[in-house]
Order: sequence, then structure tokens, then C-alpha cells
Amino acid sequence: MKRNKRDRQLLLKATIDENPFITDEELADRFSVSVQTIRLDRLELSIPELRERIKYVASKKLEDEVRSLPIEEVIGEIIDIELDQSAISIFDVREEHVFQRNQITRGHHLFAQANSLAVAVINDELALTIEATIRYHRSVKIHERVIAKAKVLSTDETRTIVEVNSFIGQEQVFSGTFNMYRSTSDK
Repeated sequence: MKRNKRDRQLLLKATIDENPFITDEELADRFSVSVQTIRLDRLELSIPELRERIKYVASKKLEDEVRSLPIEEVIGEIIDIELDQSAISIFDVREEHVFQRNQITRGHHLFAQANSLAVAVINDELALTIEATIRYHRSVKIHERVIAKAKVLSTDETRTIVEVNSFIGQEQVFSGTFNMYRSTSDK
């Protein structure tokens, strides 16, 4: 459905505020306009391109420090984290992550992104995966961007249950529930 420019720009701003990781191509599809129209609308509204929005969210949200593992050991790039609550990471699939014959991502990369995010979200110096129940919903191809969202479901003295859902755009590609051990030392 075509909208007038003013309405489209209001919806564009609201959509980007809700999901700052949405691409211009996804926006163009959603609003049934060209990518160039989306870019012109963003310029008029002073909304930066995707890469700049990601950097902004990362610098604003990563005030909490990941305690359970060094940040460079997280698979993907953490862009938002609230310890013992939730976290988000982005993983861009490159050539080294896929099978050469079909360009499909090796499953252990999706698991590693989710598992390392489940470890990172825990506010403890020691966090280990005890058990995981996972499901792959569809194959992920080279050059796709996987956004993983972790949510802490429950915590007691030594255990934390973390749910991780991974998406490409609005489509779910992976889900997992991670039963995590945490130390009993004072935090």
C-alpha cells in the first residue's frame, strides 16, 4: 500500500526506532518503495545509515562490562547487554563460516554465537553451559546478518536459564535454551 511521503517518513522513523538494525532494503520492501526513496527519506529525517546506527547503539549500550568471558571471545559483536537480563549480538556470515559447495553456514557458528551470548549475559566471573536444547529453523547463507537476542528466564544461586533466539530480518533461524552454571562467589 502506497503512503504519502509524510506518513511514510513517520512510519519509517518509528520502524527504525523499534529496530535500528533493519536494512534499507528491508525498509523498501516494507513500504513498497525503492531503496533510493528510503535513503532520501533517511537523509531528510537525519537518520544515519545502518552501520552508523549499529555503532551508536553499541557505544550507548555497552556500558555494562561482560564479566564471564573476554569480549573478544564472544562470537559475533555484542551491541546491547544488560547483565542477568538480556543481550543482543550481530554475526555477519562470511566465506570462512560456510560450506564451500553450497554457501550454507556451518551450524556450529550459529550455536557459538548463541552460546557465547548466553555466557556473556551472566553477571558472574564463571559461567559454563551445562545443557542446551537447540533448534535450527532454516539454513543461513553467506552474507546474511544474524541477530541473536538472549533473555534470562530464571536465576538461582548456581543456575541461570537463558533463552536465545536468532533472526535474519524478521525470520527466526535458530533458537536455544541454555542451562548455565554460575559460581556461588559474591558478585
